[in-house]
Amino acid sequence: MFKKVSTVFILGFYTVFCSAQQVRPSKSSEIYRELKTLKQLPKVLYLAAHPDDENTGLLSWLINDQNVETGYLSLTRGDGGQNLLGTEQGAALGLIRTHELLEARKLDGAQQFFTRAIDFGFSKNTTDTFKQWDENSIIADVVWVIRQFRPDVIICRFPPTAAAGHGQHAASAVVAEKAFKLAGDKTAFPDQLKYVNAWQPKRVLWNTFRFGGVNTTAENQLKVTVGQYDAQLGMGYGELAGLSRSLHKSQGAGTQSVAGIRTEYFAHVTGEPAKATLFDGVTKTWTSQGSADIDQSLDQIISTFNFNNPDLSLPSLLALRKKVMALKDIDLKKDKIATLDKIILSCAGFMGEVVTNQAEAVAGDHYNFRLNLISRASDPVVVENVQWLNQSESFNRKLSKDSLITIQHDLQIPSDAALTEPYWLAKSPTNAATFSVPSDTLIGLPEAESPLNVWVGLKIGSEKFQVKLPLSFKKLDPVRGDVVEGLRIVPALELKFTQPLYVVKENEDLHLSLNVKANSSIKFSNGTLNLMYNGERLGGADVSSLNGKDTTIDYFIPKTKLAAIHSSRLQLDANFVADGVTYNKKQILIQYPHLPSLQYFAPATVTVMKGDIQAKVKKVGYIEGAGDFIPEFLRMAGIQVEVLKDEDFYGNIDESGGNGSQNKLSQYDAIVLGIRANNTEKKLGRWMPFLWSYTKAGGNLVMQYNTNQDTTVDQLGMYNFSIANKRVTEENAAVTFLNPNHKLLNFPNKITADDFKGWVQERGAYFPAQWDAAYEPLFEMHDTGEEPLQGSTLYAKYGKGNFIYTPLAFFRQLPAGNIGAARLFFNFLSAQKN
Repeated sequence: MFKKVSTVFILGFYTVFCSAQQVRPSKSSEIYRELKTLKQLPKVLYLAAHPDDENTGLLSWLINDQNVETGYLSLTRGDGGQNLLGTEQGAALGLIRTHELLEARKLDGAQQFFTRAIDFGFSKNTTDTFKQWDENSIIADVVWVIRQFRPDVIICRFPPTAAAGHGQHAASAVVAEKAFKLAGDKTAFPDQLKYVNAWQPKRVLWNTFRFGGVNTTAENQLKVTVGQYDAQLGMGYGELAGLSRSLHKSQGAGTQSVAGIRTEYFAHVTGEPAKATLFDGVTKTWTSQGSADIDQSLDQIISTFNFNNPDLSLPSLLALRKKVMALKDIDLKKDKIATLDKIILSCAGFMGEVVTNQAEAVAGDHYNFRLNLISRASDPVVVENVQWLNQSESFNRKLSKDSLITIQHDLQIPSDAALTEPYWLAKSPTNAATFSVPSDTLIGLPEAESPLNVWVGLKIGSEKFQVKLPLSFKKLDPVRGDVVEGLRIVPALELKFTQPLYVVKENEDLHLSLNVKANSSIKFSNGTLNLMYNGERLGGADVSSLNGKDTTIDYFIPKTKLAAIHSSRLQLDANFVADGVTYNKKQILIQYPHLPSLQYFAPATVTVMKGDIQAKVKKVGYIEGAGDFIPEFLRMAGIQVEVLKDEDFYGNIDESGGNGSQNKLSQYDAIVLGIRANNTEKKLGRWMPFLWSYTKAGGNLVMQYNTNQDTTVDQLGMYNFSIANKRVTEENAAVTFLNPNHKLLNFPNKITADDFKGWVQERGAYFPAQWDAAYEPLFEMHDTGEEPLQGSTLYAKYGKGNFIYTPLAFFRQLPAGNIGAARLFFNFLSAQKN
């Protein structure tokens, strides 16, 4: 670790202010809490494995009641989970969940950290987990966060045992204990000590729990009462926790805001045991640290704080700043000055932003920006200078109270400006379960700070401040009002295939379309588009000039050329070469109402599934569940897909109020229920009788996996079966065919063991544990060392039709271009044609 030379953001003791995209003052109640937090010296680091593992009730209490700086370290970004909002999986889902965590932290007030670990999906124990994760690297990352954040108490959400319920959960406890013992050891990860000092926390505790039928609490454990009402919040900490946790929307983690107190339990793990409080033996106040004058100053500021006129505290705060600056403890001084200066800017009512009208910009191009500044303090804040990227300008201008000033300025984006994307996605992972980052000093950060900023030099009283304002985009949205987001740097030219995946059968030609998006007015001359496979050119087109316009290029690859490629899964790459520059990136843009616009880039590639893929269906009805790719995949395979709505089940109502026509279900060759439809579609209860009638009359009903959480109907099948949290997490687990002659394994595609090769992440989850004798299981499979499971697919004949329940992970395999999974899924759809 720390083999690279990295830029370290140390600016003496000028505080750098950079909130999201604007520097804005905190509300008076928030300033008051920040003052009380400044008076407290302890810190807590809460540690678990995933987004939503954190105990938001405890975090809210620590921050708002105990006024203790608290951080949440999630080992992963939740990349391996499922998405209830849309079709994003993997890296895109991890990006969504990162920002959902950040939105949650804005509510409860905690800080957020991560390691480089990639969530690779469910694992059953730490042995399985550390086959994927490099344990030493993850421990090093946790040590780095400990040394940076300097917590006194580390609290784990999970134990290192099977009680954790997930191998990654248990692994988080393992690395926490080991990192605790190494963080204070100067011989451990010595390269880190070029940037941080060794730090030894006081203890590690396990926040025991009651989850479902598992109770790990005990009355002899350390107990803390949380959930108290806070008049400044207008709610209890348990209510605040519910709001915070409910921001994990992609996980469907909506949580009740529960009023009233409750008890949290803690078991000792390592370090000095705590007998009475979490902070036994920890230096708590400035006085006990030897700085009684700072304690006295803070007591006076807090007791006289005026909620209506916070600027009245400025003289005392500026005097306090001089005392903090005199501290000999460099780390403590740096930490507390950052907090204090944020309070000072808030008390001055300072707001600053630098905005343009365009959401995207290209390196080297010019754009007009507006610098907006305002202060609400009675004593003027002075703007001494502004650093416009590479040009400095002196001002010495007073900000009159509550008077906005706007300064227009033309800025050229540096020609070497990097594309805007998460730092952990800028490079390919070192392995399947660890991100590769461009600079090791970025480890731990939820996101990197913007590299493109305008610096504003301010003077308040006799003290000077450097305020960093990132280049931003601002627009007026008719629904949301002002929207301010980071300016996104994009390539001058982007390439993207019109669909993410193509399906081509044996002896078929392949037709592809590629969108070329021009983000700059640059006129490309003598440009060439190339379509590549394994470094060889399959085709292309010469483009004399794009003239700053978007265009679509069609490719035709004859079947003779495809036949020469002996692979069922092809990855084709596109690039555009012009004037000695190669463009080969596609933008992935993610936009949801509860998040800012999220962007990263990937190579301009497309997956082609080629081979003996037969489907004997033409029209499929689909009931949407949690977001998955399957409807889009079926359309790409040439199948007509219609998403079913209420009227499709009940028919039309005629003018007399009667049923004017029959429902339309009989026209579908198959009806498919999306993943977790029983958890997300609240109308399913009244639709199920129609689905059963459709099946009985000769229809083909295919149901994908559901969970037992927040279900709509109790009985999903015509014959009963019960779902359990049984799964096969090993994607290469051997599969036994229980009846090789079954029609679902032979028509229209002959399914063999080869069709289960190359699966990703898992075989499937939430297998039925028990089922009616009318069902026939098709497969047997299991993880290493476990009992065989037969619930991965159940088939039953019902009347003239077929019912299939399959928790196999088709929603992962089909986007990955797995031809064997596609052949099997098409067999399920085609059951009634056999």
